[in-house]
Amino acid sequence: MINWLCGLCLAVQLATSGAGYLERNYPASVIQDARLTTLELLAKYRHPSEEHFVTTSDGYILALHRIPRPGAQPVLLVHGILDSSASWILMGPRNGLAYYLYDSGYDVWLGNCRGNTYSRNHTSLNPSKDRAFWNFSWHEIGLYDLPAMIDKVLDATSFKKLTYYGHSQGTTVFFVMASSLPAYNDKVILINALAPVAFLNHIKTKLVKVVRAMMALLFGKDKPMELLPRSKLMLKMCFISKTVLNLCMNYVSRAVGGDMKKINKTMIPVILGHLPAGSSIRQVQHYLQLIKSGRFCSFEYSPKKSMLKYGSLSPIDYNIENITVPVALYVAENDYLTVPEDIQRLARQLSNVVAHQIFNNWNHADIIWATNARRRLQPKMVEISKRLEYFQKPWLTTPEPQKGSKDSEEDYEE
Repeated sequence: MINWLCGLCLAVQLATSGAGYLERNYPASVIQDARLTTLELLAKYRHPSEEHFVTTSDGYILALHRIPRPGAQPVLLVHGILDSSASWILMGPRNGLAYYLYDSGYDVWLGNCRGNTYSRNHTSLNPSKDRAFWNFSWHEIGLYDLPAMIDKVLDATSFKKLTYYGHSQGTTVFFVMASSLPAYNDKVILINALAPVAFLNHIKTKLVKVVRAMMALLFGKDKPMELLPRSKLMLKMCFISKTVLNLCMNYVSRAVGGDMKKINKTMIPVILGHLPAGSSIRQVQHYLQLIKSGRFCSFEYSPKKSMLKYGSLSPIDYNIENITVPVALYVAENDYLTVPEDIQRLARQLSNVVAHQIFNNWNHADIIWATNARRRLQPKMVEISKRLEYFQKPWLTTPEPQKGSKDSEEDYEE
């Protein structure tokens, strides 16, 4: 234990002393991108931008970042856990999905869920002082944040419906909303679900036991608090040396599946500069509960608290049959977190799956950051979206899973 603490202190000392590995090995433009905000990135790459705020019915003040194209079909993009609006643009104009959607003629809105870098505000609670601020899981994000964001976008644009893009937890919260608040199915033309997460029976990552043990040791079972906010120190610590950087990236690759060779290595500082972006510990705990139970259900409290909150001694299963909005599923074959078998289970319960694409050689992160995503995936999503936006004719039968466009080595950039 003493050796571990000494090592940590040394790492912090080296990180704060500016050891210089980052500056010596990466372009100045990349380092700058790692330190900019979402709006600053958009300005740097000469895109228009706006910041909007919306207050949820339970008092959280959320930021939405917009790449405005007034009069165009609005799209809402919602990030995964420990992530932010930056995720959709941090790979730059050549690869970022938000840029591609804007160039395809859309009015692009990027959501930020409660507790992340851009949504740390509340009408009465202070995230730095009040533990009650962090008393939420992704259940509340689906129940309160997403409806508020959707209503804000539709009110601002005078459209009746929007098209939705979600990655990982961004799909989970949509399924929570659409199953719990069925009226919102009528406000969405289509959900493009990237690496969708609902059932986690077959999760493959080897870090589950480690994460569960850390949660119990550091945070206890009933202590809501913040987890991993965006930090400049985090970026510096990972870039103390090549060895430390490799350890950081090895941890990430073990979590999401496979190697990281589909992601431009030059952009790694940008990823680590924006992630993690903060969340509540309960968001992670909620996913751990799903892994254990094999269900897609609300957060598990004590029987007494569950009775007060749900009117039941145990968590309530989300009624997937209530989800009537068309769903397009995009699956990474090598994803360790949400695997094809679990997504197939979800697809069987959804009533209106319009596409089910499986992409070989991709993992949980590749599906939004891979250098060849612009070729393999993004045009397909826009094609399906435009078809429903113009005609809004749902498929009558559920399609079988299809292989996405083939991967090839020449698509990768180092």
